Amino acid sequence: MGKATAIAGDLAAQFKRLCGVEPRLFRAPGRVNLIGEHTDYNEGFVLPAALDLATFAAVARRPDRRLRVHSLVLSASAEFDLNDRLPVPRRDWSDYVRGVVIMLERAGHRLSGGDLIIGGDLPMGAGLSASAALEVAAGYALLNISGISINLIELAKCCQQAENDFVGMHCGIMDQFISCFGAAGHALLLDCRTLEARPVAIDPRVRLVICDTMVRHELASGEYNLRRQDCERAVALLSGALGGIKALRDVTADQLVQHAALLTEVTFRRCRHVITENMRVLSAAAALEAGNIVECGRLMNESHLSMRDDYEISCPELNLLVELAQGVGGTFGSRMTGGGFGGCTVSLVAADAVERFISIVGNAYRDATGLTPSIFCCTPAPGVGPVAP
Repeated sequence: MGKATAIAGDLAAQFKRLCGVEPRLFRAPGRVNLIGEHTDYNEGFVLPAALDLATFAAVARRPDRRLRVHSLVLSASAEFDLNDRLPVPRRDWSDYVRGVVIMLERAGHRLSGGDLIIGGDLPMGAGLSASAALEVAAGYALLNISGISINLIELAKCCQQAENDFVGMHCGIMDQFISCFGAAGHALLLDCRTLEARPVAIDPRVRLVICDTMVRHELASGEYNLRRQDCERAVALLSGALGGIKALRDVTADQLVQHAALLTEVTFRRCRHVITENMRVLSAAAALEAGNIVECGRLMNESHLSMRDDYEISCPELNLLVELAQGVGGTFGSRMTGGGFGGCTVSLVAADAVERFISIVGNAYRDATGLTPSIFCCTPAPGVGPVAP
């Protein structure tokens, strides 16, 4: 955790300069999802890993009930009265912090006021869950200075609720959960209905390589919510024929085909992605546990085709990066990761092929688009917790 210690030390120094006191320091990681996209809000299965890229929070308690927050990344500040009974979203980054405060207080946790400075090395808008890392880091830090025992399941749920009900992004719980419960060297196979999870070791012969398209399409959040509405509409239409279903997780591929006439062609394809993606997640976890890297990679490739063609959440830049990655020797599989419409891909690459992968993919993408992608290896890291400067 040498890099984390250095970031924490810099953040502590800036906090003391700005606020005049020594802070407590915490980090919450971003995540990369190996496979299982848009299955979490359908109560399905996902296979994310926490990153060694993280959001850091430096915090000190105040004697009043005011919260002052400053983002070093955005060079922006906000201030809230924790006694405000009618909070209104500001429609900016500070809503992620304020939303978490609101949901924690509604859950019965009376928070202390505080000064909070946010920093770190997790890129925003890249599909690596910077928003969830911000929520978890802020919530964990404020619970800590308030002397409140931290239940990580409850924290993850409050952070998800903040994003759903205050920010207005109708995400599932995967991002907040993995930021809380990440395990070094492992992905987590998470059942998003029961919140049961088990660690799945990442084979030491391979690396997870993340490629950032450097593209952020503005339609991403709106289209994300539309996909969720498509799925909810499908469950309502199918429930009459398949009594007892609560989410697409409850529908089999055969049942979907049998009742396809109930759905529009587009809604059918949305359902087909979710249902087959759940199957791929379980198969990919089993393949990793059996040491079958080739099969895991094949399933990642299938997942990208499903997102591109059935769920329609990819974009030309993501497709290009995936195609380039799949053409490099030593690459087992590659797919887009995150909500879609820009952001990152994740590739399963042999350890001895990483340098060649970075050179070939980076140069070819730059030649084709004029953009220089950010490419780096991901080391699965632990979840939220304190950091010493």
